[in-house]
Amino acid sequence: MNNRVHQGHQARKRFGQNFLTDQFVIDNIVSAINPQPGQAVVEIGPGLGALTEPVADRMDKMTVIELDRDLAARLQTHPFISSKLTIRQQDAMTVDFGELARELGQPLRVFGNLPYNISTPLMFHLFSYTNSISDMHFMLQKEVVNRLVAGPDSKAYGRLSVMAQYYCQVIPVLQVPPSAFRPAPKVDSAVVRLVPHAEIPCPVSEVRMLSRITTDAFNQRRKTIRNSLGHLFTPEQLGDLGLDPALRAENISVANYCKLANWLCEHPQPTQEP
Repeated sequence: MNNRVHQGHQARKRFGQNFLTDQFVIDNIVSAINPQPGQAVVEIGPGLGALTEPVADRMDKMTVIELDRDLAARLQTHPFISSKLTIRQQDAMTVDFGELARELGQPLRVFGNLPYNISTPLMFHLFSYTNSISDMHFMLQKEVVNRLVAGPDSKAYGRLSVMAQYYCQVIPVLQVPPSAFRPAPKVDSAVVRLVPHAEIPCPVSEVRMLSRITTDAFNQRRKTIRNSLGHLFTPEQLGDLGLDPALRAENISVANYCKLANWLCEHPQPTQEP
């Protein structure tokens, strides 16, 4: 029996498709989302509708974003829920979620069983629309959830941890074994809730500066910040900002990364001659 076929659909490796089939897990996820009629609920990657059906049961209407043309077509003809669905057959990475929130007249509640191969870039895309999102619930590789929730001084703490926690409160919800899917992935999964901060605790004047510093620091995470950020700060400047130049990327809190970013925004560097 072909393990990549479920409900007559061949799971496509290039879309990272693994279909959720465990009813107990499905019920728990829907309870965690707790969708209410009238809310602007948006599902990314509905697939064969394992979560779409029980969520749509509680809704008058909802929006789904599905890249796979065959799956989008199946949802269009779904016997029970097609009348409730607004289906966008497109890549979620190309969706303007700010515009979608304006169309729907309220902040979005986004959820999805995200394909593992695009989960991180897709979350970065969504972070840029947190003003238009009230919360997000995602099924992800457990290792990605560990990175989202990690604090400083841990191996899992990295750029994704800093950027996610800059924008959102991150709450682990549920662990999910491979047996809950067809085909069964080779990794454990977990569900996480991301709630955008009503007010960002440590605002930076330019997020791209925070992005740049965290990229530079964590790309060389084994080096001290004296070395990994030496092209941006002198050891004296780091000391003046209350940071020991002998620290590594994983020892620096989100608040301190924000402090570094704001200092750089206020002290633009002279452009280097090519």
